[in-house]
Amino acid sequence: MLKITGYADRVSVAPGGTIRFMVSCDDLPEYRAELRRIVCGDENPDGPGYRDEHIPCAAEGTYPGRRQEIHAGSYGIVPANRALAALETFTIAMMAWPTTPARSVQGLLSIRCAATGTRLALQLDGDDGLVLDLRTNDTAFRTCTGTALQRRQWTLVGVALDRAAGTVRLVQKPLHAGAGVEAIEVGESLPIGDGPMFDEGTVLFGAVHAASGLPERHYNGKIDSPRIVTGTLNAAEMRVAIESPAALGSRVAAAWDFALGIDSDHIRDRSPNRLDGHLVNLPARAVTGYRWTGEAHDWRHRPDHYGAVHFHDDDLYDAGWETDFALTVPDALPSGVYAMRCHAGEHEAFITFCVRPPRGRTTARAAFLMPTASYMAYGNNRLALDCSATEIGMGRLIELTDMHLFLQEHPEYGLSLYETHGDGSGVMYSSRLRPLVDFAPKVRNVLGGTGSGLWQFNADTHILAWLEHVDEPFDVITDEDLHAEGLALIRDYGVIVTGTHPEYYSTAMLDALQAYTDRGGRLMYLGGNGFYWRIAWHADRPGAIELRRAEDGIRPWACEPGEYHHAFTGELGGLWRRQERSPNRLVGVGMTSQGFDISSPFHRTRASHDPRAAFIFEGVDDEIVGDFGLSGGAAAGLEIDRADVELGTPPHALVLASSRCHTDVYLQTPEDMLDPTPDMSGTQSELIRADMVFFETANGGGVFSTSSIAWAGSLSHAGYDNNVARISTNVLRRFVDPAPLRARGQQAPSGG
Repeated sequence: MLKITGYADRVSVAPGGTIRFMVSCDDLPEYRAELRRIVCGDENPDGPGYRDEHIPCAAEGTYPGRRQEIHAGSYGIVPANRALAALETFTIAMMAWPTTPARSVQGLLSIRCAATGTRLALQLDGDDGLVLDLRTNDTAFRTCTGTALQRRQWTLVGVALDRAAGTVRLVQKPLHAGAGVEAIEVGESLPIGDGPMFDEGTVLFGAVHAASGLPERHYNGKIDSPRIVTGTLNAAEMRVAIESPAALGSRVAAAWDFALGIDSDHIRDRSPNRLDGHLVNLPARAVTGYRWTGEAHDWRHRPDHYGAVHFHDDDLYDAGWETDFALTVPDALPSGVYAMRCHAGEHEAFITFCVRPPRGRTTARAAFLMPTASYMAYGNNRLALDCSATEIGMGRLIELTDMHLFLQEHPEYGLSLYETHGDGSGVMYSSRLRPLVDFAPKVRNVLGGTGSGLWQFNADTHILAWLEHVDEPFDVITDEDLHAEGLALIRDYGVIVTGTHPEYYSTAMLDALQAYTDRGGRLMYLGGNGFYWRIAWHADRPGAIELRRAEDGIRPWACEPGEYHHAFTGELGGLWRRQERSPNRLVGVGMTSQGFDISSPFHRTRASHDPRAAFIFEGVDDEIVGDFGLSGGAAAGLEIDRADVELGTPPHALVLASSRCHTDVYLQTPEDMLDPTPDMSGTQSELIRADMVFFETANGGGVFSTSSIAWAGSLSHAGYDNNVARISTNVLRRFVDPAPLRARGQQAPSGG
């Protein structure tokens, strides 16, 4: 079992910059930290072997071990404000859409005053339904409606408290009445003594104040239009307060409007008191509220229809750990992939990051573009156990490791974009400001097929090891760098080499790569299922990405109707193929199938003997390429792409080789299906193949695509003396060479 975990405050750092490390130890009094340069992270003895290099540094040393806690669960908070001090007779009302109403206590709204010791909580509690829990220094009072709220149904909930009269009334009224669904009003005497209830009040949404003041009892579901009004209101008046708070004039103490600032974590209050606050741990925004009618599907067109926030008890953005030590990167440290190894006896953890080249400079002709957005998307995935279809979909038994068991025991470490929250809704946000235990060397992943279990980072280290083997200098940059800096980051490189699975791309990232190839850059796409989903990065919260799984595509969950647009940017989410920006337009191929049992070799086509491709196959006489490998036994597998002119593959592109005869575990992607029929599997569908593609671009550039995640697992076969490594090296050498690439009939640019 894992006893050391950690993360860094950044994933990319330039020479002279400082990176901070946060570490947690379970029952270990101390640990030692040392910097390692990662060359190959795969421990499989059939591969090149695990390899890293110790890099002495000032941060190396022994540190005391301590356990650091993670407090998962999203909520909203409004800091203490004396505007609530006068509350004696008042009403709290809101619209609620609970997703786990049968569970025990979940906070909708809580007000706490540290000075007076008062805590008022409006909450849900299973069959007790709506509950008011009021505690003072000498009183504990609880009352409830006695009927559970309906799951995924909008309900008006409210409490009217009259201190002078000593009464309290709860209201629970469904927005849409139906058989067996009734409006409930419960009145009761209020035994509360003299003295002020609130000197000032801190407000929580989606949680309850614990005795310590920290949030607990997190709510699953949506909240829309919470209000605090002086005086006691009945159900009809509560609805008026929600719909038109201005109609109540100065009686409105707070009128929070979650439709404001949807692209941020700010909470805005429209009342004169301006009780503004913020959201914590990225609850979902740009979600439909109780006013949504289907008229608008883009929240920017009718933000009032999107006045809800969806809270989850397992949301997590920032683990919030204290820093244990920091490293200021020496100016002379070369660009590369590194990890801080924290170890004690047999226990170890690697906190992985890259050292990028100095800002505004390149130090090599080649750059490896580290797909950190995809690492975040898959980070801490629990597909081995949480998804009942995993073994069926893979056509084989799966192997569990300590990592899988650790994640089962520690749900607070946060979810990947492949899981659903505890309430069944899809996980739309991921963050790197938490331990990502699978973003590390020596990790075997169930998605990596038979063999090494190569997936994401460890699969990518086979590309790093190959670059080392052929002695090609290279810089390392990340998706986050590319999103922030665009074309300026990559324009001076001769060739960009991708990872094995660059699946998740923002608009800025895709624009930068397209501009790079258009102006004559060379791109080696050494993977499969790349450039598939559109994501958005948060403008103000570093290291947070958003995904909306809209319309179709291979997806473990689907967005709710009306929730296809990103909150961070307003952009329509889903597949890039649905945005008229199919991966085929950038790299000549696009996702066509996946299977995680057996891979297949490539078979060369007539086009591979075209003189334009002569440099690619120099020294390769074989007609079959990659009938070996660490990922399913061959070079074409796991997730594969095909060429398709109708989807944007350039007409002059050469399909150099294609795989054949995949197993029936491989199925067509949903976006290629209209009317599903039994012939859409690997042994029958001609769409299920990996196409190796090359084409020239404008201004002497070029693109080479392997269309397979498994390709990297074949590079090291026979000590790199094989046709997969030879082809890859031939392309690399030619792409690094600045001499223009020209297709037949393609003219040199003016003046060239």
